[in-house]
Amino acid sequence: MPLAITIVPVMPLRAEPSHKSEMISQAIFGECVETETVNADGWVKVRLQYDGYEGWVTQSHLETITLDLYNAPYTHIATQWAARLSLNGQPVYIPYGSLLKLSASQWGNVKVSAESGIEPFAPAKLPHLAWRPIAHTFLNTAYLWGGKTVFGTDCSGFTQTVYKILGIPLLRDAYQQATEGETVSLIQEAKPGDLAFFDNEAGKITHVGLLLSDQEIIHASGKVRIDPIDHQGIVNADTGVRTHKLRLIRRMF
Repeated sequence: MPLAITIVPVMPLRAEPSHKSEMISQAIFGECVETETVNADGWVKVRLQYDGYEGWVTQSHLETITLDLYNAPYTHIATQWAARLSLNGQPVYIPYGSLLKLSASQWGNVKVSAESGIEPFAPAKLPHLAWRPIAHTFLNTAYLWGGKTVFGTDCSGFTQTVYKILGIPLLRDAYQQATEGETVSLIQEAKPGDLAFFDNEAGKITHVGLLLSDQEIIHASGKVRIDPIDHQGIVNADTGVRTHKLRLIRRMF
């Protein structure tokens, strides 16, 4: 199965091979994929290396790579909102939190080199101390279904990306993330950085956020925001309206 790497800042992952189709997730510059199907219109069915998510992307957003590069570890990270690299001698600006495999400067037919806002990637040894400033970097980012960057994110894209920067892998969707880690029985026992999950009237988990404490949560709802939380769920800080019903809490570190 051919392997490829994302060579645009943000690559939409769509449910069907059409620009009009729903965006279900994204791949960020430097993310690797397995390509499964290519159609006559230049759409490629891919499986993301990082979280196994599948969807359709356009062929022009990818560059074919070797197995060695696909399996190589991440070496660098974008530490600015828009870090700069050179791609075949031309500038490309990539979003905060992008992880890069710069052990090789040649990605297939593409030559890549860091210019500014790129630093060696060193996963946090003490994630309970490091996660808060990472999460706060996303404050006021607009909610975007399928998004996972500081320029637009959904709830699980936000939590996944924060944890990715810490070096802790999470699955993509809220209901998937709810299967990971260890259960915290009571909100009074929660620690900062725990994930809180919320369900709808049908009992399906549809929302996730990061607990700042047992009384506050940072989450993507309309935008990335901080709201009060109690054992029942989230209350919008601006309106006083209860917006999400708490289902469970999971601890990942």
